Amino acid sequence: MWPWGHAAFGYVLVSLGSRVVRGKPPSGAAVFALLFATQLPDLVDKPLSWVFHLFPQGVSVAHSVFVAVPLGLLVVVAAYRFQRLEVGAAFTVGWWSHLVGDVGTALLYGFGPEFALKRVLWPVATFPPYDDQQLALERIAEYLGEFLATLSTGQQLGLLAVYFGPFFVAFLLWLVDGAPGVRELRDIANG
Repeated sequence: MWPWGHAAFGYVLVSLGSRVVRGKPPSGAAVFALLFATQLPDLVDKPLSWVFHLFPQGVSVAHSVFVAVPLGLLVVVAAYRFQRLEVGAAFTVGWWSHLVGDVGTALLYGFGPEFALKRVLWPVATFPPYDDQQLALERIAEYLGEFLATLSTGQQLGLLAVYFGPFFVAFLLWLVDGAPGVRELRDIANG
């Protein structure tokens, strides 16, 4: 799943959850926490693998349910203690939705459940190391090239729907929610 897909999926979950639990859209602070958390597993694991070569693949510690579940629960408890439960919950939902999105995307691509679940079971399950020692930018370019090549096949309409449909739905929902976060950004810009 690409970054915008993780952000969109997480936003839909947090927005709908906020409406059910609190009866109103998420706050700007919750949206910022969510957006950061939806990217967190890749921001941690990709550099640890691609730049520092500490892990053989770009899915390891931050993609692991064995790390994400206890730390996510700890964030919620701490947020509750500091009366910022909405922000802590949004962060945790964002992180966990990233893992669910990666598993779901693997299943959509036709990989079996064993492969899909292996993505979130580090260190119990791991992938073999990359065949080469590409630089991080080379690996990103390779992934982007594969994505663009896939879009030029007969699968492009389905892939466009999978990759950009949730983003479009999330964007519309964000507008309906009153564009949370914009006011906070405007306040920061105006000092």
